[in-house]
Amino acid sequence: MSAEPLPPGGDPLIGTPLDGPQGGNVLRLYHLYRLVIGLLLVLLISSNLDERLLQVAHPELFHHGSWFYLILNILVAVLVHHPKPLQIFSLALVDVILLSGLLYTAGGPSSGIGNLIIVSVAVANILLHGRIGLLIAAVAASGLVYMTFYLGLNRPAAASQYVHAGALGSLCFASALLVQSLTRRLRRSESLAERRAAEVADLQALNVQILERMRTGILVLDPQQQVLLANQSAFTLLGNPALTGQPLAAHCPELVERLQQWQQNPTLRPQDLHTLPHGPLVQPNFVALTRGGRRGILVFLEDISQIAQQAQQLKLASLGRLTAGIAHEIRNPLGAISHAAQLLQESECLDGPDRRLAQIIQDQSRRMNLVIENVLQLSRRRQAEPQLLDLKYWLHRFAGEYRASAAPNQILHLEIRDGSLKTRMDANQLIQILTNLVQNGLRYSTQCHPQGQVWLRLFRAPESDLPVLEVRDDGPGVPAEQIEHIFEPFFTTETKGTGLGLYISRELCESNQARLDYRGGAGEGGCFRITFAHPRKLTQARHG
Repeated sequence: MSAEPLPPGGDPLIGTPLDGPQGGNVLRLYHLYRLVIGLLLVLLISSNLDERLLQVAHPELFHHGSWFYLILNILVAVLVHHPKPLQIFSLALVDVILLSGLLYTAGGPSSGIGNLIIVSVAVANILLHGRIGLLIAAVAASGLVYMTFYLGLNRPAAASQYVHAGALGSLCFASALLVQSLTRRLRRSESLAERRAAEVADLQALNVQILERMRTGILVLDPQQQVLLANQSAFTLLGNPALTGQPLAAHCPELVERLQQWQQNPTLRPQDLHTLPHGPLVQPNFVALTRGGRRGILVFLEDISQIAQQAQQLKLASLGRLTAGIAHEIRNPLGAISHAAQLLQESECLDGPDRRLAQIIQDQSRRMNLVIENVLQLSRRRQAEPQLLDLKYWLHRFAGEYRASAAPNQILHLEIRDGSLKTRMDANQLIQILTNLVQNGLRYSTQCHPQGQVWLRLFRAPESDLPVLEVRDDGPGVPAEQIEHIFEPFFTTETKGTGLGLYISRELCESNQARLDYRGGAGEGGCFRITFAHPRKLTQARHG
């Protein structure tokens, strides 16, 4: 018989240390078994039934041995709870020896105590394995044969029990081998189950990490549209970290409306929606779930803002190439119209109303030419050439030059909170951006005040440690419903505007790895914020 390899911590002589809940349960049952046997023996001798049921060879020794067996097992049950393998071996050995002694005093194998020895051997081989378990069986078999032989020397009638004693000894070995085989299989099954459980736990933990790190929001709804499960992306997209266990309609009725439309016709593609007022564009998808007879709904929330932005960029690029070609074709006839209107104005034959009409033609031609210039500038915009700029001194120079050419009723303030703030940016493109923002601010400020004022405020953002420039005015601000559209091309609220100024400014910022945002509100004045790139970490501004 090949020896079974021992798990880590096992003793090559004693066996595997007792551990695990099943080993503890077996040990407690072993304690209980010995206590019950001890109590039955004591009750047997206390009621004098031992003299009628057993052929006791030594009544006094049998009485004392029964009491000693009960008291010893009570002490062991109270004191021994987490024994080591050597202690288990000693406990089983003492139990077998004591029962062998009781077998001798009770009259030999015919007393039935030999069957108790077999049970003790079987239990010992559950707790111990390998050669040490067979050693317990060998001690038990030797005790049975030796006690029967020694008893036969004093009592000739006991000599007929040798066959019985030999059979009991054989049963000790048989029970030891059988129990070890079953225990070995059980341990293999437990080990396999533990490995499978560990693999399942690892896989579940991996799935949880994957779900938590996915950018796609995932919701599991019950038939009443209550949220059963949700990952972190779903919490972020819906703006509620405590969504689990709550009805979805209370937090995002638009998503529930898309769900109801899908339930009516699953073949239709759900429409995109904004789950938050200023949040990203979200594409919902729904899948029906059936778990254990219960129906549910799996919701996927995909942030398609970047995809929509890329599609918008591709569309604008194609549109830019198309409009650039058209603009080239329009400039020549437009120039001829403008020149003809100018010549008409110089003619002495025109009266006042005709001169007014010629002036309108020239003004509108100039406006169309401005639109064409902006479209051509958008289509042939050159690649940015960032250079290291000290924003403090650069802004002082820009403010001085702008004040020199500004109107008397236009005031430009400059406020610098920190010391030297540096970034990398194309200086010419920064001039174009700030000129556009300052002109917009002054124009809206003069709508509310006799003097137009704009404040340039430069500081370092404490949360990102990046340079930030705010362009603030005291005008009416942008209405809330227009904020998400102000950076779109050709969006304008002015009758003479082209709607390309803010779009070009943001594009120029992004080409220099800066970010342009609007931070004002209606009635609070306009505030545009430029977050510049770190001079040594050009990608930080995009993720800041």
